[in-house]
Amino acid sequence: MAAPTPSGDPSRGRQSSITSSSSSTSRASSDAVLRNALRYTLSAREYAAMHKYIISRSRVLRRSTPTPARVEKVLQPPSGGDDYNAKTIRHALRIFVGTWLGMKGLDAIKKRMGDKDANANVKKKPFYKSPALRLSLSLSTILLLYRLLFRFLTRLRVHLLDPQVEPFRLRNPRTAATLTSPYAPALGASFAGLALGIFPSDKMRVSIAIFAIFRALEFSWNLFEKEGLVWGFRGDGIKKDRPWWFGSWMLQPFAFGQLLHAAVFDRDCFPKPFGDVVTKITTTYLHARPQDWPLNLKWPQTSQIVDSLAEMARLTWPAYISPTLFPNKEDVLPVSLSAIAPLTSRAHPLITSLSCATLHPSDPSCARTYLTFWLNSFPPLARFFVLLYSALTVIPRVSTLYHNPLATLHRIISAALRTSTCATGAISTAWASICFFQTWLPRHVLATQRFFLGGFFAGLWAWMERRNGRPFFIYTARASVDSLWKVGVKRRWWKSMKGGDVWIFMLALMITGMVHERDANAIREANWRKGMSWVQGQGWRDWGAEEDEDEKDENREKEE
Repeated sequence: MAAPTPSGDPSRGRQSSITSSSSSTSRASSDAVLRNALRYTLSAREYAAMHKYIISRSRVLRRSTPTPARVEKVLQPPSGGDDYNAKTIRHALRIFVGTWLGMKGLDAIKKRMGDKDANANVKKKPFYKSPALRLSLSLSTILLLYRLLFRFLTRLRVHLLDPQVEPFRLRNPRTAATLTSPYAPALGASFAGLALGIFPSDKMRVSIAIFAIFRALEFSWNLFEKEGLVWGFRGDGIKKDRPWWFGSWMLQPFAFGQLLHAAVFDRDCFPKPFGDVVTKITTTYLHARPQDWPLNLKWPQTSQIVDSLAEMARLTWPAYISPTLFPNKEDVLPVSLSAIAPLTSRAHPLITSLSCATLHPSDPSCARTYLTFWLNSFPPLARFFVLLYSALTVIPRVSTLYHNPLATLHRIISAALRTSTCATGAISTAWASICFFQTWLPRHVLATQRFFLGGFFAGLWAWMERRNGRPFFIYTARASVDSLWKVGVKRRWWKSMKGGDVWIFMLALMITGMVHERDANAIREANWRKGMSWVQGQGWRDWGAEEDEDEKDENREKEE
């Protein structure tokens, strides 16, 4: 009997079929992994652009990668579906990666520049505790949850508005009214803002919350103005215009008053970058150590001078006794003010105020010191702002300088002069007000509150920049609110709520979403409107501009 051939072996046939089926299964699973990896990282259009500009230029990559047509076919959503969830995950991953890279780059720049805070945190932390990872995870989670909640609530609202669901609406009128409100998706999706709590509580998280709530309040104010809720209506039903003198510059007197008071009495609650800029400019009132001063003798630092001013206010501004006129008199200074003895001991004998002996010891005239401050500070500030406005004007629009050189130069110089006048006037008034109140107010009248009044008068210089200084005005208002909150917690005027900044951020998202749904044009910046539409998953679209175009088309049809 002939031996059986290998091809006739039934066990080998089963093994080959099992091997081919396993290889086809592994190939299918690998294809599924590749398909999902592509779907959650790139869209078909983005892959086509990358293939056109990068992959097609290399033979190796072109042979080993699929064509754009094949990718488009693979990534095509199933019939009746869409690419919303994949796009949401894709964008969340990009936010995560972009934020992480940005935080790492910022840390590297700070260390390179010798930032004390960055160098103080050199101690290595576990990866899961690093601020870069947690901020990236927080922002990407906010975007992911916001879009999913907004999509779900929008679909639920559409479903509940269907005539077939009328029995449910009749049985549950309050629930139906809540869920079918046009603001329901924005309100519900704003709870995604609680994911900001993933990021550890520090200055950046508080800054994000304050920035968000200020923008939300600004959008709300625009909406109220547009609907006539602020200035009212005339007799003929036309909305009243905003008064010509009204604007964001009116925030500055209150902001500067609070900031100056905090800088003197609660320096730990005062924004340090703001204080560093003011200190560098205020060389006329805050004197550096003289070159001929003996090395073995102390000289008061800027912080000690400011603390001494606060102590003078607490002591109700004690009188100044000149050591030059009374060389044998002891205890010419209170013990708590001994740090400024090197300044007051050299003061001019005609000075009668202890604060004047501290701020301008070599000149008995407060008015001449005020004028000297202007002469010393205005020219360097003007040069700085000329360079700044030149860069901001010329670099983005070089053609304007070429076609209209005189008009461009006039705009740059006038803006620089206005800003320099505003800055110099505000800082000089803040310091000169100390001397002014010492001269015209009794010692016990507003002993500590006069710093707030001095800052209030300094803030009135914002009138000079009332048309173009809105970004700076909003910044100082945010800094003042942050400082005031810290002062209140420090002095136990109110208690700090754990995670309060997270709830404030959620409230800001809620307000912004409602304003966007009510009237997108209340968000005046086109990029902000597009950004809000993108966050909601509706694409980079300007709904406000589209609404305006629709209204114009309707008016044309009516006219025709």
